Amino acid sequence: MNTVTIRRATKNDSTIILQFIKELAAYEKAPNAVKASIEDIEKSIFGDNSTVSALICSSDEKPIGFAVYFFNYSTWLGKNGLYLEDLYITPQYRGKGAGENLLRHLAKIAFEKDCGRFEWSVLDWNMPAIEFYKSLGARPQNEWIPYRLDGDALTGFARG
Repeated sequence: MNTVTIRRATKNDSTIILQFIKELAAYEKAPNAVKASIEDIEKSIFGDNSTVSALICSSDEKPIGFAVYFFNYSTWLGKNGLYLEDLYITPQYRGKGAGENLLRHLAKIAFEKDCGRFEWSVLDWNMPAIEFYKSLGARPQNEWIPYRLDGDALTGFARG
């Protein structure tokens, strides 16, 4: 791998972002879970009311990965945090510094925005990712258990 570059994604990247999302879902053993379309990506990431941002990681101008992130808030710190929703590097480029460069780029954004935290989730079976994150100094947060309302449960609860 030669030169790795990271840039803010544009609407023109929607197709490659969706491709990377599908590759990530296959890696995470959920290939049929992706319901997003290119139009969904265009609207949710690049639309006027978007609250998320995306980055494209390239090697020699060829896209090899992406990250999607947004800012959250910590009441205890009284500061924003940066939450990494997804990060994916094409398998043949893993272990060569691209993922670390992408995470460092995100850490710089968090630092420049005076964020108190930079957080993400990892599947408990994904030992390569867990070991990689630990090597960077990241620590698991075992005391917090994520909960989710989605689909029919979200709709039903919202409607009361």
